[in-house]
Amino acid sequence: MQTDLRGRDLIGDLDFSKEEVETVMDVAFDLKRKRALGESHAYLRDKVLAMLFFFSSTRTRGSFEAGMAQLGGHAAFIESKTTQISHGDTEKEIGEIFGRYFDGIAIRHVDWGVGNRYQNLVAEASREPVLNMQCEIYHPFQILADLMTIIEKKGRDLRRKKMVVSWAYAASYQKPMSVPQSLVLQMPRFGMDVVLAHPPEFELMPEVMDQAREQAKKYGGGFEVVDDMEAAFKDADIVYAKSWGAMVHTQDADEGSQIIKKYEHWITDQRKMSLAKPDAIYMHPLPADRNVEVTDEVMDGPNSVVFDEAENRMHAQKAVMALTMR
Repeated sequence: MQTDLRGRDLIGDLDFSKEEVETVMDVAFDLKRKRALGESHAYLRDKVLAMLFFFSSTRTRGSFEAGMAQLGGHAAFIESKTTQISHGDTEKEIGEIFGRYFDGIAIRHVDWGVGNRYQNLVAEASREPVLNMQCEIYHPFQILADLMTIIEKKGRDLRRKKMVVSWAYAASYQKPMSVPQSLVLQMPRFGMDVVLAHPPEFELMPEVMDQAREQAKKYGGGFEVVDDMEAAFKDADIVYAKSWGAMVHTQDADEGSQIIKKYEHWITDQRKMSLAKPDAIYMHPLPADRNVEVTDEVMDGPNSVVFDEAENRMHAQKAVMALTMR
């Protein structure tokens, strides 16, 4: 177990080593057990977390607020539009000032080419840890919750488990690509054989792909890319299918929307799920476009673990906060 996480930022998935992620998992499972038994675990009594949102949320806000309360502290919800950020407060001001008011700063900012830089600049100026609630490149807390859920369903030894990370059609908007990017960075470290499936226009960032291959090579996991959803699903142990935008291919929103329309058949339905192993689990970070991105039959079916996955957001986040903010 690694015990030197106090004061550490978590902005990118690789900011924590594999061993440090394992520590987070140990603590998360312990906190989940304490929550189930009603045992007090107020490790952050009198601590306050600033939650700065540039992008709306359901699970992220709810899980961080509830988690901080259960740890004995308080989470302050701050919508960027209600601040002076648009009138002169730079990243340096936010880092310097919030770093003095609060014991941690959590930020959700997914604007392409802006969010990750913003978080890192705040972190440079802050004396307290900065936690990434999602940017356009990474979504580390979602992936920690995903890993926790996979361990619960498939056991601690994940070597040679086949995990499909697939693009899926959704017409609502060009969704951030941070979830698939964080998945392909983190999951190969635990020995899984990760198969990334997407149409040609929905490639991930080249530097992330290079890092994913490096992690797979270092830890003995597999990593391959295919452009056929059904071929990817075959014999999978874990199916993680969601939409993301074509931002690497084009940053024009209208062009991106036209590209998305070409692939309406990339929906997760029961026929595709039947190609996976009978005990395969279906995962999604939510919200999902029902009967567009995934059918109700799959979303609400016996292989779906989406609500366990959503719950584990809170437990994994509590673990990181308890380890970094004390």
